[in-house]
Amino acid sequence: MSQALKLYTWGTPNGFKVSIFLEFLGLKYDAIPVDISKNESKSDWFVKLNPNGRIPTIEDPNFSKGGDSGLVLSQTGAILQYLADTYDKEHKFSYPYGTEEYYKTLEYLVFQVSENGPIQGQANHFILYAPEKVPYGINRYSNDVKRIYGVYEDILSRNKANDSKYLVGDRYTVADFALFGWAVALRVLDIDIHQWPLLGKWHDALFALPQVQKGIRAVPPKWLAEQEKQK
Repeated sequence: MSQALKLYTWGTPNGFKVSIFLEFLGLKYDAIPVDISKNESKSDWFVKLNPNGRIPTIEDPNFSKGGDSGLVLSQTGAILQYLADTYDKEHKFSYPYGTEEYYKTLEYLVFQVSENGPIQGQANHFILYAPEKVPYGINRYSNDVKRIYGVYEDILSRNKANDSKYLVGDRYTVADFALFGWAVALRVLDIDIHQWPLLGKWHDALFALPQVQKGIRAVPPKWLAEQEKQK
């Protein structure tokens, strides 16, 4: 890779997913903050990159096909899969196309982006940001968040051959990195991930890795900055 990728991001669970994986891949990238608290993701310049106006988005100047160069990509599932396909040729964090592990990784990645992220995002909204407290919304999404993490506990329990350390097989994959972005943010909902024993160990093992620490500090979240001030 000759040129650094550009990562347009903010200190959020979805932002963490990509910066963490970039760190594991050892890729050069420039983290460009897009302050969603100031609605910068809806700015004209950003919407030209991502019509949906959401972070994260990547720009890879090294992509080349059919005479065209450069690729702009949004949606974390697509970004993570692209990075794995393009930059993990040795399959340190992925499995060869067509294998059972490849499709299980895809299954759990889709589960994360279609259920875990949206449901936990709604819990965040009703508990932390809604202008009025709506008990139905709070209870509905809080309970579903816990149900989903229970599903992940079951997924880990089925990987006994690898001591339940990974969601798929014998290595971390984009399925793990996608989930971790949201799992690390459970604390803002006052949900302790250690109530699920396997998930707690999985979370702590990932959290201790230097690539993860660098990834979540690419653009630090407010809750992390507040915790570090208290140290």
